[in-house]
Amino acid sequence: MKEFSKEVYLQWYADMTMWRRFEDKCRSLYLKQKIRGFLHLYNGQEAIPAGFTHAMDLSKDSMITAYRCHVHPMAMGVDPKRIMAELCGKATGTSQGMGGSMHIFSKEHRFYGGHGIVGGQIPLGAGIAFADKYFERNAVNICFFGDGAVRQGSLHETFNMAMNWKLPVVFVVENNQYAMGTSVKRTANHEDIYKLGLGYEMPCMPVDAMDPEKVAEVAYEAIERARRGDGPTFIEARTYRFRGHSMSDAEPYRTKEEVAVKKEEDPIVLVKNRILENNWATEEELDAIEQKSREFVDVCEAFAEESPYPTPEKMYEYVYSEPNYPFLDKLEN
Repeated sequence: MKEFSKEVYLQWYADMTMWRRFEDKCRSLYLKQKIRGFLHLYNGQEAIPAGFTHAMDLSKDSMITAYRCHVHPMAMGVDPKRIMAELCGKATGTSQGMGGSMHIFSKEHRFYGGHGIVGGQIPLGAGIAFADKYFERNAVNICFFGDGAVRQGSLHETFNMAMNWKLPVVFVVENNQYAMGTSVKRTANHEDIYKLGLGYEMPCMPVDAMDPEKVAEVAYEAIERARRGDGPTFIEARTYRFRGHSMSDAEPYRTKEEVAVKKEEDPIVLVKNRILENNWATEEELDAIEQKSREFVDVCEAFAEESPYPTPEKMYEYVYSEPNYPFLDKLEN
C-alpha cells in the first residue's frame, strides 16, 4: 500500500483546491454564456479521483466515466487548459471543441470519456478491461458511474460478463445520493447500492468517499485484485455534490439546510485540517497553495478565451470516415 505522507497530502490539497476553483470558474463562464449546452459540476466529490489516482499506475491503467467529467481527466494528467478550451467549444480542446462538457477524452492519458448516455460507459469500461486482458497489458480500468446509472440493465449484463471472464476492471458508483433529482431510497427497496455485486459474487463494499485516504485504501485493494487476475470489484463511493445536478437544476428535492450540513464534511477541509494537525504546513503556506490554484485557473480561462473556434469543415473530419462524402454531391444536385 502506498503511504499517505506529507507530500501526498500536500499534493491532494493542491489538486483538490485547483479542481474546485476550476469548476467554480466553469460555473461563472456558463452564466456568461461562454460555456454552452449542459454543465455538470463536481464540487464535493473531489476525494474520489484523488484517492483512486493515488492507487493507480498511471503509466498503464485507464479510466472512463459519465458526463460529470471535468475533474477525472485532470487527475489522470490531462492539461486543464485543454479541458477548459473544450468546455468553451474551442479548437484547442481535448475533442477539438466538438465534444463539449460531457465528452472530455484523452487517448494519451488513457481517459476514455466523458459519456452523455446514462450508464453507457459501463459496458465500455468492461470492454477496455477485456482488451487489457487479451493483450496482456497488466492494466486495470476504473469505470465510474452515478447512482442513477445503476438502474440500467446494461450494468447487470456487464457485471455478469466481467465476473465470468474475470476482467481487470473496478466498477465505482459515485453515489451522490440524488442522481438527477431523485433520492436513492426512492429508486429501490434498499439504499446499499454496493450489495448489487452480491448477486454476481463480485467483491463489493461501501467507502466514505469524502475522505481521499479511505478511498485510496479500498481502491488499492480492488486494483491489485484485478491486476493479479482475480476479477472485478464493485465499490460504492458514498459522496455528496454541493451543487445541483446541472446548471438548470433548481434543487427542489433537498433543502439548503441539508446542503449546509453536508458541506461540513467537505473533503478539501478534511485534507487541510489533517495537514495542519500534523504540522505539515502552516495556514499561510496552504493559503499560498490555494492562491496558486486560483491563478492557474485564470490561466486556463485565458487560454480558452484566446483559442479559436474550430472551422465548420473540421466537423467532417471527425464525424464521417469516408474521404469523399458522396452524400454531399446528392445534396448539391
